[in-house]
Amino acid sequence: MITKHIDKNHQHLHILANLVNNNGETIKDNWIGFRGKKVAQQLTLKYRLKEAVSKKLSLINLEALNEKEANKYVVYQAILESLPGCRDLDDLKERLMNKNIETLYKYKGQTNELQGIGFKIGNFKYKGSEIDRKFSVLNLQKGIVKQRINQDGEFFKEIHLSQSLSQNKSSEKYKDFKNQRTLLNELLTPEKQPMNADEDFSPDKPKKKKSKCLHL
Repeated sequence: MITKHIDKNHQHLHILANLVNNNGETIKDNWIGFRGKKVAQQLTLKYRLKEAVSKKLSLINLEALNEKEANKYVVYQAILESLPGCRDLDDLKERLMNKNIETLYKYKGQTNELQGIGFKIGNFKYKGSEIDRKFSVLNLQKGIVKQRINQDGEFFKEIHLSQSLSQNKSSEKYKDFKNQRTLLNELLTPEKQPMNADEDFSPDKPKKKKSKCLHL
């Protein structure tokens, strides 16, 4: 049975489904969420509907939700705001603590292997994947690592650019210095006078005295 509600600002449908077959046996609901998502995607494509690729808090009527559901969206928004710039999960944990949200880690057995993550606000606890699939411990770790790689890549690009500019400046300074040295050398080098082949640069010779003898 499907009932459409039009008495609220947000129109919506209620679907009531029977999970007991004609033999009185409970119908298995394994993967019902996954199968429902596939059907929803197929209907979206078939009727050219707008696909909901992400949560839009502006479109959610928080006042119509109970306290537990409303606080789930509060945690969702807080994680979105805190993730940019995080270097690891502990960094995210510290940022969320400033928003009065506690991060809970689940470890495998008695080991230090992280198996799950949860969040607590007030008296309500949520698994990371319950807030959103992308907030499971594995997806959060992948997202943070990818974010760090992107940030480090931009950082090293800036360093490389800075080094290139510095090298260019040094090269220009060297060229200027070299030009100045060349000019200085030219100024300090004495001019060479052109030599005349007819000129005698040997020391002055004593002049011969004219003979007073009379020649016939």
